Amino acid sequence: MEELLELRQFLEQGKIHEALLLVDELEEMSLSDKINKIDSYGVILLIHLIKQKAEKRSTRSGDVSIENTVREINKINKRRKSGGYYLNQTELMDTLQQGYQVALKRAALEAFEGRYEAQELAAMLDQQETLAEALKLIQQ
Repeated sequence: MEELLELRQFLEQGKIHEALLLVDELEEMSLSDKINKIDSYGVILLIHLIKQKAEKRSTRSGDVSIENTVREINKINKRRKSGGYYLNQTELMDTLQQGYQVALKRAALEAFEGRYEAQELAAMLDQQETLAEALKLIQQ
């Protein structure tokens, strides 16, 4: 809110250059917030996909969580006014790749009642296949 008041002051004072710099900063903050949210939901999506693939079974709660996370990612990523997306396919994949190890560690706590360490769980999976499936779900 403070930034908006500062923006108003710049505009009232005719300081267009300073106002535009502040607008750029606000846009960057907004994008960063969206990327962080997409990353968080991406990790949740990956946790459930990792558990499904490792255990070779699906649960209703897992399926619902996958649906919900995909919906949230798409909602956050969609540009409202101009159309399009904040993150393209490559950027989404990069975000998923960055969150994979976190998701693997968290999935290891849940899959098989926590009997396996993250490295052991990783050996049961094809990371690229899991990431590709996550991206495919997001893009449907």
